[in-house]
Amino acid sequence: MPASIRANQRGRTRRDLLEAALRVSADNGAPTLEAIAEEARVSRATAYRYFPNVDDLLAEAALHMAFPGVECLSGASDDPLERLLLVDDAVDRMIAANETALRRMIASTAKLPLQSTGVPARQNRRLPLIEAALEPARSKFSAPSYRQLTRALSLVIGTEAMLVLKDVLALDGAEAREVRRQAIASLLEAALRDGSVRAGPPA
Repeated sequence: MPASIRANQRGRTRRDLLEAALRVSADNGAPTLEAIAEEARVSRATAYRYFPNVDDLLAEAALHMAFPGVECLSGASDDPLERLLLVDDAVDRMIAANETALRRMIASTAKLPLQSTGVPARQNRRLPLIEAALEPARSKFSAPSYRQLTRALSLVIGTEAMLVLKDVLALDGAEAREVRRQAIASLLEAALRDGSVRAGPPA
């Protein structure tokens, strides 16, 4: 099986465990990892491969629920910059409301073994949202430019950017927002320019 397919399957398994944790928690205030595994229809051993303890799973499940969805793009035009800035604003609000929990999740993730186990250490929530923002303008990018753009935007939009801008650079919220917005605009402009060059001049 190709590595990309295996990675997608593992991402879905991890997401299934998070969503199962939300459902079980709604019925049982203190669910076990075994109960969550059963709800997700995976083995207990599989659940333990993804989450070493139920506390980490439940903590991330709450963040999973808090992360913005495509509804943050409701009413937006097809302009990719407008849509990306809406995504950045929505993610920034989520971070501000859940900063302590997010820092704990990152600290927990940092303690995982360095060797690769094939199991994703984090859920990829930001990339699907970035792709949704770019979807109306997808044809304007070459395939390589689009791939690099979504990857670069994943560095700018999210908790890691907050850690650098707030902890390392000591910027306040408004300053950090302006840095992110400038970076998003520059990355988008470069990708659009590259897509236009690769497409060639009009016939």
